[in-house]
Amino acid sequence: MERTTQSELMRMREAALQGLLLSGLEGNADAYRQFLQQLSGHLRNFLRKRLYAHADDLEDLLQEVLLAVHNARQTYQRDQPLTAWAQAIARYKLADYWRGQSRREVLNDSLDDADALFAQEQLEPAHAQRDLGKLLQQLPDKQRLPIMHVKLQGLSVEETAQLTGLSGSAVKVGIHRGLKAIAAMIRGAQ
Repeated sequence: MERTTQSELMRMREAALQGLLLSGLEGNADAYRQFLQQLSGHLRNFLRKRLYAHADDLEDLLQEVLLAVHNARQTYQRDQPLTAWAQAIARYKLADYWRGQSRREVLNDSLDDADALFAQEQLEPAHAQRDLGKLLQQLPDKQRLPIMHVKLQGLSVEETAQLTGLSGSAVKVGIHRGLKAIAAMIRGAQ
């Protein structure tokens, strides 16, 4: 008996999701409902990995992502991977969520626990991510979004151009100028 590989399962799931969405876009309400149900399972796992310390917010964020997917459904291009498109939308919503969280954390930071925080090395990546998020927030969208998509999420310049509506060269220029601006901000903070 031949076993199905992980990549084959992913391709089959991708094809099934894409078929359901396309059928839903053509007016099949049942297919669209199934698409949202199946996509919610995929996105729940995607978000759970990124919200491990904020599990209480998972379902609320999932609903926001599904609503954003619904609102952007006409932008999906058939020749693009559906899960990459949906995950890009989820990343936008996740970035919004983290921006809101970092503002609340700054307002609620207590210095009483400083020794415990510095003793835990595993928090360093979370702090670095929060610090990078603060730096990125200071950039205009045409610099911040290309950096987030290409450098942090690993999307191609072409995929980023399609998602943001910028040209490929504008994406490259945005990355270059944005990274230069972040370096200047870091030098200024020292």
